[in-house]
Amino acid sequence: MFAKILIANRGEIAVRVMRGCGELGIATVAVYSDADRKSLHVQTAEEAVAIGPAPAAESYLDMERILRAAKDTGAEAIHPGYGFLAENAVFARRCEEEGIVFIGPNSRAMDLVGDKVRSRQTMEKAGIPIIPGMKGTISSDLSTSAAEAEKIGYPVMIKASAGGGGKGMRVARNRDELASGLEAGMREAKAAFGDESVYLEKYIEDPRHVEFQVLADNEGNTVHLFERECSIQRRHQKIVEETPSQALDPELRARMGETACRVMQVAGYNNAGTVEFLLDKDRNFYFLEVNARLQVEHPVTELVTGVDLVHQQIRIAAGETLTFRQEDLEQKGHAIECRIYAEDPLRNFLPSSGTVLFLKEPAGPGVRHDCGIFGGCEVPIYYDPILAKLIVWAESRDMAIQRMLNALENYVIMGVKTCIGFLKDVIDHPRFRAGHTTTSFIPEHFAEWQAPEGTADLRNLALLAAALRSKGGGRSAAGPGDESRAVPTPWSILGKWRMGGK
Repeated sequence: MFAKILIANRGEIAVRVMRGCGELGIATVAVYSDADRKSLHVQTAEEAVAIGPAPAAESYLDMERILRAAKDTGAEAIHPGYGFLAENAVFARRCEEEGIVFIGPNSRAMDLVGDKVRSRQTMEKAGIPIIPGMKGTISSDLSTSAAEAEKIGYPVMIKASAGGGGKGMRVARNRDELASGLEAGMREAKAAFGDESVYLEKYIEDPRHVEFQVLADNEGNTVHLFERECSIQRRHQKIVEETPSQALDPELRARMGETACRVMQVAGYNNAGTVEFLLDKDRNFYFLEVNARLQVEHPVTELVTGVDLVHQQIRIAAGETLTFRQEDLEQKGHAIECRIYAEDPLRNFLPSSGTVLFLKEPAGPGVRHDCGIFGGCEVPIYYDPILAKLIVWAESRDMAIQRMLNALENYVIMGVKTCIGFLKDVIDHPRFRAGHTTTSFIPEHFAEWQAPEGTADLRNLALLAAALRSKGGGRSAAGPGDESRAVPTPWSILGKWRMGGK
């Protein structure tokens, strides 16, 4: 087993991996940009190394700085988390060249599955059902792109070749939308993955998005840990995930799981990965892509199967074989995850940056909170705005829904805008409660969403919370008489008021 691991990421996933390492008795090294100097992941690790300015291209995407940090601290392995370099085959190969273990698939498998176009070609040859689409990547030349789109047939999906997570993804229903979608998609793919290449595939109307978690050790033993339903998406970005899926019966679940394992075996894949499918209205499923990393939504699988995926990633990377077989695994109960983003739902979900003035985390039986923030921390503008993940488990789906609603109701983040109120309405919607969820759920039912009347003025509440939490009866910790650093009292902030507003 490793003595020390460097986590090449930030935020909640870096904290999650560090806690998993701690449970295995492994020391951790954080890397951080100038914007993250005081972040939670830096405080959680035993060691921390600065790797550059705030922009990701100059820090978290700088392979050589990260490799140097690993060498300088004596880290034997690197865990990439998700995003940034997690699905970058060049980085995996550089780790191999430097004698540092990459906690993920081998570079050859990542080369294959990380290139979405090559992956589709390989799976089609192996008899895996795929969505009709291009045979190669596409250029920004509109005439060439339009010709490909005409062959496939509108509507088409523009997708990044080098990564997932909804980055670079656009739907085009005609030539005009194709032109604008290509420009935006390539720009976003370049910023997220350092590679602007995209491809086109047929857009399947109103499907479910169902993915299977797979583990494969270095001896070729492969198992799936069942499915996750990820159909609740906003702009092709998952925001709510659950397991088991309401769309699958035992027979369909077994077929999709077997196909997921076969996909990984064809690719020569090892470590943890996710095989994504689209499921149409007639219950036909199509291979979408492989996410060669730990998924954001991995906690729901952990809660339902009892398998710690971070532990398994590390054990496989250290050369251990799987200690369980497919028949040993089963789903128990139901789990739901809500992603907590720093976004303003009332301003078209624009990212919200600033200081977290107050944080009250939900707690209770069956409630898990994977968090990357704390009261007083800064939320920078440079990165994906995910703050935390709220996950619940219960014996039934109905109870899990109620538990999630209770947890969201008792979840308070002040100082930055969040999607908590929006998520409550999504979870409480009759169609979600009934399990009738597809990728069109959000645009169909929440396109014109507004916060309920009577929503509190978060700015005043945040300032009030900051005042109440300050020391010295409204003054700063600098001591009495330091008027320049005095913290406002609730009364100076809110003016004259009485309980009940009278």
